[in-house]
Amino acid sequence: MATEAHPAPVPPTADGAARPVPELPAEAVAQWRAERSELVELLTVARQRLGGVAAFRLGPHPTVLVTDPDAVQHVLGRHPDRYVKRSHRARMLAGEGVLSATGEAWKRQRRLLQSQFTGPGMRRYEQRIAEAARRAADRWAGYARTGEQLDIAEEMRHFALDTIWRALTGRPLDDRTDRELAAVARVVAALPTLPADGTDARDAVADDLARIDAVAHAAIDAARRDPAGDGLLRVLTDAADEHPEYTDRLIRDELVTLLVAGHETTATTLTWLFLLLDANPEARTRALAAGPEGSAERREAVQALVHETLRLYPSAWILPRHAPEADTLAGHRIEAGTDLLVCPYLTHRDPRWWPDPERFDPDRFTSPGRKPAHLGAYYPFGLGARACLGTQFALRETTALLELLLEYTPRFLSTPAGAAYGITVRPDGPAPATLAGA
Repeated sequence: MATEAHPAPVPPTADGAARPVPELPAEAVAQWRAERSELVELLTVARQRLGGVAAFRLGPHPTVLVTDPDAVQHVLGRHPDRYVKRSHRARMLAGEGVLSATGEAWKRQRRLLQSQFTGPGMRRYEQRIAEAARRAADRWAGYARTGEQLDIAEEMRHFALDTIWRALTGRPLDDRTDRELAAVARVVAALPTLPADGTDARDAVADDLARIDAVAHAAIDAARRDPAGDGLLRVLTDAADEHPEYTDRLIRDELVTLLVAGHETTATTLTWLFLLLDANPEARTRALAAGPEGSAERREAVQALVHETLRLYPSAWILPRHAPEADTLAGHRIEAGTDLLVCPYLTHRDPRWWPDPERFDPDRFTSPGRKPAHLGAYYPFGLGARACLGTQFALRETTALLELLLEYTPRFLSTPAGAAYGITVRPDGPAPATLAGA
């Protein structure tokens, strides 16, 4: 997708009053509707024509797109109380889990889980991440030895699901659970196209939701029967002893939330990374040459591959917010009741901050001065109070896997033609390959 330079920011009026947000003309929206393009195409046009705070109208009221780093910081970082999260698209799947919860309930739920993903909490899961990575590496060694065809996207899904399942339950993912939890990916992929009516939407994926519920409740029962368990799920079941709001339904919702957030985004990132390496083989060569296996230099180079992939395909490509009260944003007046879309995908492709933004260039994250210093210029996991809880977990598991798999070179038999924009930005088709190397 081509990118263009921003228009210059519009200064306030002479008396210092905020200006209205510039709005995309109705004919531009009509053309987008006629072409039946992805939403990202409309957002790209709005940003290119109007800048980093731009409005467009799909109904009677304008929606405001936010991509300017200062404005991003204002909305997500400095004033999350003024720009709130409302109903999440994944609520039908994740219920009242921390991803979609709001207000005081969200604060309580986040407080309980946060300690599990930082410092000592993360150290508890290091071994489980390493075991899942080794299991995946053993599978790849078999593919390389036999020449058997594999699908990279499916392999990454299996690894990420195995990793989060070990963190949740303390057990490796078994084949039956793997088959049943494929329903998670099917529901996530279906969410953008489901009927607007909640009952009809739920009916459309009822069988998959039932499979997910059955796995979740079986895991909850097993955690209660295991007094020595120390996984994330045990943290949730123990919470019910002191906090009556942690009913079986809420524990199920948190479990499914962690499954969705803990494997869907990681699997997508890793799939994109291998596709990008296929198109840019010199990036793999440079990473392998950065230092011997296990060295700090090799790890830094691998992490740069991950970060550059996340720049192009952030875990959360769009972050909806709502302004209950009026505010001023980057010199523009935000009316009470306005819906906003903060878009990391477009911020990360802004040539003001990322020269030659469409190019895959991991050196941006290792060469001094090349990564923008502004916090609002790079936020693949969100920003501020509602940033992704599992950021460190995701970065650790992707790095652990790549340190073992990077020496393999997938030979793709075909590659996806483009991207599908749902909860994540995912490749829009399979990625069959055979393996060479190692």
